[in-house]
Amino acid sequence: MSVSAPENQSTKENSHSEIANGLSRVLADTYSVYLKTQNYHWNVRGPLFHTLHAMFEEQYTELAVAIDEIAERIRALGEPAPGSFTDFARLSSINEENGSPTAESMISNLLEDQATIVQTCKNVFPLVQQSNDEPTADLLIRRMQVHEKTAWMLKSLTE
Repeated sequence: MSVSAPENQSTKENSHSEIANGLSRVLADTYSVYLKTQNYHWNVRGPLFHTLHAMFEEQYTELAVAIDEIAERIRALGEPAPGSFTDFARLSSINEENGSPTAESMISNLLEDQATIVQTCKNVFPLVQQSNDEPTADLLIRRMQVHEKTAWMLKSLTE
């Protein structure tokens, strides 16, 4: 019995490491959208200025809290959380924003980014379920709900 315990511990550590790697991608995507949303908040212009300026501030404020929560979950799994622009650029699926797009492009870009983060969460989810990692499953479900709601709000501006 003592021989199987280290194997089980090793398997658990491997799954924690794999989950943390997946969460690192979620973190990188989230941080990238945070940065983009804050950029849009600063640079939005046009007839939707007030509406988008306020909406983007709400969104990046929520993302800032999420970044911390995701990073802390990675640490709880025993892995270091990525924390540099180099790490985030390597891990993220989000297209970086350069320049100052129109308000309509900002909405469109963030709609695409919300879907990207949801997909990144979904990519990690099977391993989380297989490992019976309920805290991470809960975190991912909450993040998907937030991003789907944000996408709905953004899409409502275009209809």
